[in-house]
Amino acid sequence: MEFFCFRINNAKLHPNATHQKQNQPDNFILLGIPGLEAAHFWISIPMVTMYALTIFGNCVILAIIMPKETFHKPMYLFLSMMAIIDLVASATTTPKILCIFWFNSKEIEFSACLAQLFFIHALSMMESTILLAMAFDRYVAICHPLRYSSILTNTIIAKIGVLAIIRGSFLMAPAPFLIRRLSYCHTNVISHTYCEHMAVVKIACTDTTINRVYGLTVALLVIAVDMVCIAVSYCAIFRTVFKLSSREARQKALSTCGPHICVILISYIPALFSFFTHRFGHNIPLYVHITLANLYILIPPMCNPLIYGARTKEIRRRVVVIFHL
Repeated sequence: MEFFCFRINNAKLHPNATHQKQNQPDNFILLGIPGLEAAHFWISIPMVTMYALTIFGNCVILAIIMPKETFHKPMYLFLSMMAIIDLVASATTTPKILCIFWFNSKEIEFSACLAQLFFIHALSMMESTILLAMAFDRYVAICHPLRYSSILTNTIIAKIGVLAIIRGSFLMAPAPFLIRRLSYCHTNVISHTYCEHMAVVKIACTDTTINRVYGLTVALLVIAVDMVCIAVSYCAIFRTVFKLSSREARQKALSTCGPHICVILISYIPALFSFFTHRFGHNIPLYVHITLANLYILIPPMCNPLIYGARTKEIRRRVVVIFHL
């Protein structure tokens, strides 16, 4: 557990102490959830439960999809990509949060904080790309069913996976370097449970205009663009579905979109709330914002396998076979 806590062996840094070069601290102090310190242990109970369900659910999804060639279809391959992203994203944040709640281990090294910050946001962008790819998959399946197998080949799916990695990594790569140019001359205390981009930027004592513009630009390039493209895809899907003469055909087509729509809602709504709260929600209590920010990194990775497992017959059947239910 010491590794996940990002502890340092030398003397602790005082909240107002700074490194000599560029006024950068040797480490940051993560407060957890300000105002709810007394409840940290009790908050950790549902958190560790959700983390365990995240690991279990996503590992089951991978165990079902990866070995079976019959599951090597576009939607299942995209789902396996999302499961990998969710596992890595949860491992990046949750163990450290539990260290804060259980052991009061609040220190995180400056470089470790930047690494955590990079992975949190880069993985979120990768997941957004996969959600967009899933919307395209549903669009082709419903609007151009005869061309489905020729458009979404395994080669194209592999390229989409690589594109998701490159897109998230490339857009987030400048963040650590832009933060390294800032000075932290007043405090190194972050009122958060993990190193979120704007939470780290806000405590700097130098001009952060570039960082703020960068954060806004990246958000627009990812969340806004992906949401617009997903909306356009579903407009075309609904238009095609409602032209079908058979009610059963309409219901069957829409049912294949149900899990994806649920995943979109639980992924984008908390993300948008956190994004706008950092910039405009000055009247929202800090503990509310931080609590919802924690739910944002816990609930989607936990719910994604549950949603697809409950709504997809093939996955349900395979779960029954694996666990002999």
